[in-house]
Amino acid sequence: MAVHGCAALVALGVIYTTTIVYIDLFVMTIVFLSAILALLFMTISPGPLGRIDRPSIIDWVLVAASILVGIYFYLESGRISQRITLLFPLETLDVIAASLLLLLTVEATRRTVGVGLTSVVMIFLVYNLWGHGLPGGLGFREVSYQHFLDIMMFTSDGLFGVPLRVAATYAFLFVMFGTFLAKAGGAEFFYNLSSAIAGHRVGGPAKISVISSGLYGTMSGSPTSDVVTTGSITIPIMQRLGYSKQLSGSVEVAASTGGSLLPPVMGSAAFIMAEYTGIDYRDIVIAGIIPALLYYLCVYTQVHLRSQKLGLKGIPVDETPRMRQTMKNGGLFIVPLVALSIALVMGFSPTYVAAVATGVVLLVAAVKPSTRMSIVKIWGALAETTLRMVSVVAACAAAGLVIGGISMTGLGGKFADLVFLLAADSTVMVLIISAILAIILGMGMPTPSAFILAAVLVGPTLASLDFSVLQSNMFILYFAVLSAMTPPVAVAAFAAAAIADAKPLEIATGAVRLAITAFIVPFAFVYGDGLLMVGDWDTILVSCVTAVIGVILLSLGVEGYLRDKLAAPARWCFVGAGLLFIFPSWFAIGGAVILAIGACLFTPHLRAAIKPVH
Repeated sequence: MAVHGCAALVALGVIYTTTIVYIDLFVMTIVFLSAILALLFMTISPGPLGRIDRPSIIDWVLVAASILVGIYFYLESGRISQRITLLFPLETLDVIAASLLLLLTVEATRRTVGVGLTSVVMIFLVYNLWGHGLPGGLGFREVSYQHFLDIMMFTSDGLFGVPLRVAATYAFLFVMFGTFLAKAGGAEFFYNLSSAIAGHRVGGPAKISVISSGLYGTMSGSPTSDVVTTGSITIPIMQRLGYSKQLSGSVEVAASTGGSLLPPVMGSAAFIMAEYTGIDYRDIVIAGIIPALLYYLCVYTQVHLRSQKLGLKGIPVDETPRMRQTMKNGGLFIVPLVALSIALVMGFSPTYVAAVATGVVLLVAAVKPSTRMSIVKIWGALAETTLRMVSVVAACAAAGLVIGGISMTGLGGKFADLVFLLAADSTVMVLIISAILAIILGMGMPTPSAFILAAVLVGPTLASLDFSVLQSNMFILYFAVLSAMTPPVAVAAFAAAAIADAKPLEIATGAVRLAITAFIVPFAFVYGDGLLMVGDWDTILVSCVTAVIGVILLSLGVEGYLRDKLAAPARWCFVGAGLLFIFPSWFAIGGAVILAIGACLFTPHLRAAIKPVH
């Protein structure tokens, strides 16, 4: 109870400092981080063999250390903000407090994200302090421990950089919006809406999973939490109606991962991208609409074809909610999403947009007694928001340490040189290597930290090519997000495996196949930004129409089914036609049409369908 009270107070503090009164960003961030670290050590076990019911003595020591560090930085914030980095030496207490905060951040990362990101952080810390001894281009000028702490802990280039600032402002408020919407009954409404739309159709339960996971995922911004929340309902229903364990898990993972690519929240990475690149948040959201819809078109189409191929029926009509009744009970929950979208288009700041949208949720919920949120319920939603942000904040703080280390040693430029060396000056190979690296860097990490790590390391490589900042960073975002379902470290698949009682790697492999378009579309929009809603309307329209056709044809080829099983040559023709349509040019479109006709000619039942009538 006390933990929830403290968490709710933290949420109120964030609301106050972001929407009501202006507070120095450094002061706000250090107080926020200190409070989150204290909550983290009170609520998250130090390991599988640690306590699970209440904090141990060590945990309380870490809680006290987190609070003391926060108090010290707060009291000294005036002096810290006025000192000149690397010119004024750090005081003894500065070194002690900064060292303690560094250790607390590393331990918080280990507890929340696990060994993966913690190992990355430790490698970079060791590299920063002792990497100057490395031979060749990897070496750099020696960095003393005080120099290291000065950059990492007393500037905005390290721990208190872009990821943590975004977590303490935009990301927190949008997560709060999603939490309030779900608590008021929005999550239930979206599930019922999905059931009313597709529940009774062929493959109904899987289609419910696709639609509801996408709608919930754009609010939660976390593939893993999306799987746990919606998957606990949809996976058992799919299995009850004949879906295999592996397929039910794969559908949920593919659908949930896409939620982090779906505007407006986009896994909180949109806010970091806006802060990191200087691109307006509204422009990022608009650019993300078409690629995200193509993602879900691919998943939905393949689910439909797979269900037809396996003879999987929908939920009985009498067990699905009626559309009229669903809209009558919860249709008002569409209003906050509309208000949010309008505020974005009008150009309001993300902070204002999230705050207004949350206020609209409370107003809409108050219309009916069944959805009205009491003070106790509001208090609980505030606490839940903070607790949901704990792991994200720890990951963002760790990402800040990595970013500081990269900028301090100039590793980003050296990394770009290495990629170009491996790619042999081939733009396509640079993109492929960058995509693979983004997936590897994102494995096991929350979306925000996955994106910023990939952006800092891979970004300089793409920036040297002829792609816009928006194209490059959207490319990085897609592959950082896809790491959540890409083997071998597919965290969303491991979450689904526990519910579906299936092997995680089988689930991950199936999810990748269902979402195959997501691995192709980023290459399309870096070569033609019409899919990002940039350029003339005729270019955008042609890009969107050909991409839709391409996704459908690609799905046909991957599934190998259209009313009947497709022959292997037909499948490859459909795949080739789909790829040519996704990468449009008049020559490519002509080739795609020829391949599509060829696919029909290779398949008896399709050949009969197009045979002229005499």
